[in-house]
Amino acid sequence: MAQKLAKSRKKAPEGEAQPMTEVDLFISTQRIKVLNADTQETMMDHPLRTISYIADIGNIVVLMARRRVTRSNSQENMEASHPSQDGKRQYKMICHVFESEDAQLIAQSIGQAFSVAYQEFLRANGINPEDLSQKEYSDLLNTQDMYNDDLIHFSKSENCKDVYIEKQKGEILGVVIVESGWGSILPTVIIANMMHGGPAEKSGRLNIGDQIMSINGTSLVGLPLSTCQSIIKGLKNQARVKLNIVRCPPVTTVLIRRPDLRYQLGFSVQNGIICSLMRGGIAERGGVRVGHRIIEINGQSVVATPHEKIVHVLSNAVGEIHMKTMPAAMYRLLTAQEQPVYI
Repeated sequence: MAQKLAKSRKKAPEGEAQPMTEVDLFISTQRIKVLNADTQETMMDHPLRTISYIADIGNIVVLMARRRVTRSNSQENMEASHPSQDGKRQYKMICHVFESEDAQLIAQSIGQAFSVAYQEFLRANGINPEDLSQKEYSDLLNTQDMYNDDLIHFSKSENCKDVYIEKQKGEILGVVIVESGWGSILPTVIIANMMHGGPAEKSGRLNIGDQIMSINGTSLVGLPLSTCQSIIKGLKNQARVKLNIVRCPPVTTVLIRRPDLRYQLGFSVQNGIICSLMRGGIAERGGVRVGHRIIEINGQSVVATPHEKIVHVLSNAVGEIHMKTMPAAMYRLLTAQEQPVYI
């Protein structure tokens, strides 16, 4: 196990400074574990396979993990969780933030743990990892190409707009927002539904799929869904609301370039929903996003396809793999599996 020293942020009451706790961070090919540096009490213990996202930003390390939610869990936990196919809450996403001068090294160490774990998985399945040329794979990942057109789309000024919505004081905006998903170039929220006859729909200036960058000058990029919802609810008494949006289609087009079966795709699927993503891998570069439901693979609909068949199709796909995805929460709204709650 590799050991790194870091500081972890703890939750604090709103308006108060967040205390920092000195911690020991252990990384292995099995799990990531955090101990209180003083008491050696376990503060966090996640199997490596449940880690969905890792990023280093300056001296900050952001780590997101999935945790199963049992029926005995509190309603507070249920609200932050992701539903399963039958509508029951199945797991929630937990975000950990650490501060360390070795932030980049820590993120790289976790990435190396994933790489070693993958090699162990190959060996366990009778595949010699040496059959995959490390240089080939490194060359592929070291390219700066984004395979889908997200970067081009976001860089075009005509796709970025300021939209003003007029409404009555006390009136809600009349939208449902969902997460764009980790893996998107700018993780923020997407308009998933609009209330018939509400201010947002009546304006004629917003579309389902539009990604909201900021609202009344407050950036929503990187904020949790619940925070974005609170910001919008807080505008109820405003008569005019300014949104900065990027015009996006509701369906995300994904392009994964996989030369042959020796290259790992770098994401996992459960019941058609993408639940984890390898940072810097060919899937992330192709536009795959955590929390999205796969709608189509290589022109074939997989909406009613069993989980095992989706895994089989993806495992055996080579060359250019084209997929269409959309946020799972948006899909449930569009298919009337959930009723919209407008804000």
